Amino acid sequence: MTSQPLETAPGPVEDTASPVDATAVPDEEVERLKAEVAALREQLEVGRRRRPKIVAVRGVLAAVLAALAAFALVTSVVGLWAARTTLNTDRWVATVAPLPQDPRVNAAVAQYATTEVFQVLNVEQRLRDVLPAQAAFAAGPIAGQLREQVRTMVVKIMDSDRFQAIWVEVNRRVHQRVLAVIEGTSTVVTADQDSIRIDLLPLINQVLREISDQLPTLFGKQVSLPDLSSGAIPENLRLRVEEAVGVSLPANFAQFTVYDSGQLWEAQQALAAAKRNLVLFTAGTILLLIAAFVVSPRRRRTAVQFGLWLVVASVAITALLRAVRGQILAEVPDGTYRAGVDAAMTTVFSLLRTRGEQLIWIGVAIAALTYLVGPGRFPVWLRGAIKRGAVVLWGWAVVGVRQAPGFITGHLDAVRVGGLIVAAVMALILSSWTALLVIAVLLAAYEIGVTLIARRPDAAAVNAA
Repeated sequence: MTSQPLETAPGPVEDTASPVDATAVPDEEVERLKAEVAALREQLEVGRRRRPKIVAVRGVLAAVLAALAAFALVTSVVGLWAARTTLNTDRWVATVAPLPQDPRVNAAVAQYATTEVFQVLNVEQRLRDVLPAQAAFAAGPIAGQLREQVRTMVVKIMDSDRFQAIWVEVNRRVHQRVLAVIEGTSTVVTADQDSIRIDLLPLINQVLREISDQLPTLFGKQVSLPDLSSGAIPENLRLRVEEAVGVSLPANFAQFTVYDSGQLWEAQQALAAAKRNLVLFTAGTILLLIAAFVVSPRRRRTAVQFGLWLVVASVAITALLRAVRGQILAEVPDGTYRAGVDAAMTTVFSLLRTRGEQLIWIGVAIAALTYLVGPGRFPVWLRGAIKRGAVVLWGWAVVGVRQAPGFITGHLDAVRVGGLIVAAVMALILSSWTALLVIAVLLAAYEIGVTLIARRPDAAAVNAA
């Protein structure tokens, strides 16, 4: 019997093929990702290389803006001073009102007035006409002596209260006319490319009036001139002076001419433009300063730079104004006239000079304080030294406060006398009535205070210990 082969049940067929990884990524995708990573790294590296350059550019731009802001600030101060003083008649009159009390101004105006008076009266020729022919040679020396006497009289007139009203009114009129020149509306004071002419006939009128009262024989007749001591100046003053003196006045009589080789015309144009644009210029200064700090990568350094540039700008513009002042003085005849103009300009520019000094100190303070609060080696050391010194001083103060009652109790008379000595010295330095009253009140409070402290029981115990 033949055996049949057994049939096995069909089972799962074994897969001999290699398995497939579902997470496998094509080579193309890998290369693309590597390229993106490389590009990002390159961009990051470029950014790192460019950042110091951007910071450097911002630092330079901030320094430039700080310098411009400093110069613009100083220029704005000059413009505001000009607008508030030289372009305001009331402030201008208040500024120049005390000038006649200045000896140099007084001497210059007196010399000018005397020269004008002797020129129009022709004093020496009049003396020749009244003297005998044999004594005509004495006309010159007599005229010289009379001229000195008249000059002394003019000085006294200028020192009088009556002249002050004339001086104020003349300056008021002159200033109003100069403003009219700047604004192009003047018909009295003329300004061209070479000069400006100012009429000082009211001064001469009062001088002639005073001379006529004291030396009536000088005119050969009784003259009647208007009294200008109230400040009221008539419009027909020139005609009245001509009729009173009996001579025809030259066209330029009593007109003080200032030559400046065209600089006055340019200054007038610049001043008129500054007056129109002063507000915009001041606002631009503020915007420049804000922009400097916005752009700056290191604002503390920018503040230091602004303070230093403020000092430089103040010094530079002050030097420029002094140079302009020197050029103006160079156009004035040397001697009494130049000294008088120099004194007048010193008075007029005194407030501006004070503002310049204040700007210099402000710039120094900004630069110094901003630097000292920084992270530098010296500021850190200085702050530490100040802190340590403050701790030591505080300790001494605590000890002193604890021991002060005992010291005052043991040396009460010396402490009282010391207070009196200090009060006496302060009274000598501060001599006003208000200061003396304050010193007296403080001295009384001091004496009462030390007496009460000396009588405290704890003070006696400390002293006994």
